[in-house]
Amino acid sequence: MAFEPPQRLLRALGETQRDGGAEWLDKLPGLARQAVDLRELTVERVQAPGGRSGLVVLVRQADGTPAVLKLAPPRARPESECAALARWDGFGAVRLLDADPGHGVLLLERLHPEMSVRSLPEAKALLEAAGTLRRLWVEPSSGHSFETVAGRTGRQAEAMRAGAGTDPDVAPLVDAALAAREELLADPPEERLLHGTFRQSKVLAGERMPWLAVGPDPVVGECAFDLARLVRDRVEDLIASPSGASITRRRVKRLAESLDLDQERLRGWTLFRAVESGVRARRVGRPQDAELLLEFAGWL
Repeated sequence: MAFEPPQRLLRALGETQRDGGAEWLDKLPGLARQAVDLRELTVERVQAPGGRSGLVVLVRQADGTPAVLKLAPPRARPESECAALARWDGFGAVRLLDADPGHGVLLLERLHPEMSVRSLPEAKALLEAAGTLRRLWVEPSSGHSFETVAGRTGRQAEAMRAGAGTDPDVAPLVDAALAAREELLADPPEERLLHGTFRQSKVLAGERMPWLAVGPDPVVGECAFDLARLVRDRVEDLIASPSGASITRRRVKRLAESLDLDQERLRGWTLFRAVESGVRARRVGRPQDAELLLEFAGWL
């Protein structure tokens, strides 16, 4: 079978060519065949549209049990994803069945990729997603090697400063986002293992539990950082609404209260993450996404 990567993955790799995406794509057919043969898997099909962080293949194990084979490039930090899934051990997240993280190979339990929390009405989707996220906030294992929120956002802050220098239109928002980050990191609350890239589409229907998270880019830090990405879910609908700004502020309040988090800390991290994503979208040639994100950030 040809392991043809979907267009969504190709576009994501194209945005980060300097991270070895093209080299990994050249090796992908061989890596996939090796992973399938070694585990005696039967391939059903490549999942499309799939994700932006790796090739997802629907397979069956030797005993006929359905599973998912994920092959991820080094830029997606498969070792970190593997460690987080092992730490959660199926509680709130997809269960890890087997892995060779050094080659970017993860064998996962099969969920229902066609049914995410995003398919629910908005209020219900936010409630279910927040409940799933709460289960993931556990203490990291002793001696863990996960990236920290301070470290990840430090790298992002450098790129934001560079972007603002060449695009004065976004400079005020970048300044506000960077100031919020400095204030938030000055007095951080208790740290937990976080999903890192959580949103509604990352929560899929399962058999053993109604909803389970997939595709983490784990990081250790305060919980408000993790929840911040959920605040802007369905941002295109928020921007299209004449009351989008007030809906956003109510969403911050409601999500913070539902998970017992400080509302101002959630607002601050939501601002930082939205501006960072908007600046990055401009940098890689996605102007429409950038416009939506930066307008959203302006409401905060």
